[in-house]
Amino acid sequence: MFGKEKKPQSPAMAPAVPSARIETVIGPNAHFRGEIVSEGGIRVDGLFEGSIETTGNLVIGESAKVIADIKANNVSVSGAVKGNITGNRVEILETGRVWGDLTINSLLLNEGAYLRGQTTMHADIEPPQLEPPKPRTPPGAGRPGTIVDVEPMPTTDLEE
Repeated sequence: MFGKEKKPQSPAMAPAVPSARIETVIGPNAHFRGEIVSEGGIRVDGLFEGSIETTGNLVIGESAKVIADIKANNVSVSGAVKGNITGNRVEILETGRVWGDLTINSLLLNEGAYLRGQTTMHADIEPPQLEPPKPRTPPGAGRPGTIVDVEPMPTTDLEE
């Protein structure tokens, strides 16, 4: 823009949910109450109360305070959320705080993140089939007449 090339971001500087374009933004000085329904990405940096439903991704910025039930494809939380979250993937970053239940396929909690609520994962993973351990036979309890434990006898210089 304005004759300057935009420098590509390094992977470490990339946003947590980069796959969809952000179409709706609630800025840091905004206080919004209501219902958001969208097919595009949403970013909240201000105060929001109500419900959010999007087939895109949702980014909750570090300065955001959200009191809402959320349905979104992927959710990245750097701020505070009070409400239940339903989606494919939820990432709670080190400054993120969530009070509510999660119904998801994938969860990522960074060190320092806070989550208070129940998590239900809907992946199609079957638990492993575990067999009970087989009883161990104690040493010396082999068949009668069999040698169980043999140690070699030390050799001495006198045997030569």
